[in-house]
Amino acid sequence: MDAGSFDKKVPLYQKVKEHIIGHIQSGQWKPGFQIPSENELTQSQNMSRMTIHRALRELTADGWLMRVQGAGTFVAEPRPQSAVLSIKSIAEEVRSRNSQYSNDVILLEEEQASAYIAGVMELELNAPVYHSIIVHKENGTPIQLEDRFINPASAPDYLKQDFRDITPYDYLVKVAPLDNAEHTIFAIAPEENQAELLQIPEITPCLLLRRRTWSEGQTVTYAKLIHPGDRYSLGGTFQG
Repeated sequence: MDAGSFDKKVPLYQKVKEHIIGHIQSGQWKPGFQIPSENELTQSQNMSRMTIHRALRELTADGWLMRVQGAGTFVAEPRPQSAVLSIKSIAEEVRSRNSQYSNDVILLEEEQASAYIAGVMELELNAPVYHSIIVHKENGTPIQLEDRFINPASAPDYLKQDFRDITPYDYLVKVAPLDNAEHTIFAIAPEENQAELLQIPEITPCLLLRRRTWSEGQTVTYAKLIHPGDRYSLGGTFQG
């Protein structure tokens, strides 16, 4: 059987899936990117709406895409390839080294969920979410920039907390005990505002940990934790 005969036997919806996955794997479509609509894909791929719909539905079920009602379809965060990484509270880590922990609360407010945040946290578009940005320090030196979104249904009193006394992680573990956590880790160069908050040059390599947590089957938080590579080593235990 020649390659042409084999190609004809590949279902059309599978070709659409491979087309989209190719864009994602190449880095052309990054997490959070809004992909073309069903109508646009129908025209560009010269296929039926039903074929496109099946491809998008299966890619969503497989974790490649996330669909937000009223907003569109977006490239999903990569799912972890390994076992769950368990990480302690940053304050507990610092104190375990006999160092002094402190932090600066940069932002603590209620916002409306953007399409991307709504998709990641499984909320309705424009639903209320709490947003905090905190710089964690060891002996006065920034070692972690925490950018966290919180589901108010899981932690209704989040905005009332004094996070100089308790970290968001410590508070959330008490009010919404974790059922599950999902982590992805990347090497990045910080953006200008991130470098400024961490008091590092923009060329400093950093580690980015993206983390989602659930309690009683409900998404509690989505957090981005950025660590300067020359100040912090990411450790933990892997559980099979």
